[in-house]
Amino acid sequence: MAANTKTNAMRLLEQKKIPYQHYTYESEGAIPGLEVAALLGQDPEQVFKTLVTTGRSGAHYVFVIPVGAGLELRKAAKAVGEKSLEMLKQKELLPLTGYVHGGCSPIGMKKAFRTTIDASAAQFDSIIFSGGRIGLQIQVSLADLAKLVRFELADITTELIHH
Repeated sequence: MAANTKTNAMRLLEQKKIPYQHYTYESEGAIPGLEVAALLGQDPEQVFKTLVTTGRSGAHYVFVIPVGAGLELRKAAKAVGEKSLEMLKQKELLPLTGYVHGGCSPIGMKKAFRTTIDASAAQFDSIIFSGGRIGLQIQVSLADLAKLVRFELADITTELIHH
């Protein structure tokens, strides 16, 4: 991989000497996470997507959930102590995080937002999520991710979609 194709997420992992694997796939634009998992031949329960929300207080929160699940806004709001949450509007994502829809990584956002990862992640040695651009996924252990991103684990999803 050429040096100029490294994303902020990859650079930060390397600066901290955190081991990670990366996977690439061809895509013209954002595609559903279940398709990404299928393209890469990976367990969709181990592949996560990064969602950004706005709380009633105006604060922003990041949630990292399995690609086959939905974010349960009531559970998520409770996890971060907000009365309610709504999904960030797509046009606000790039200016707020530095990432585009479909390429949003919990690592390397413009600001450090409170981050909650679905509790199901704890069953895996590592999880796979966007590496900071469409077509790039990175795999890292939760213990190593914790060296870069302060997060908590909570039950924040609707039922997983099984295929």
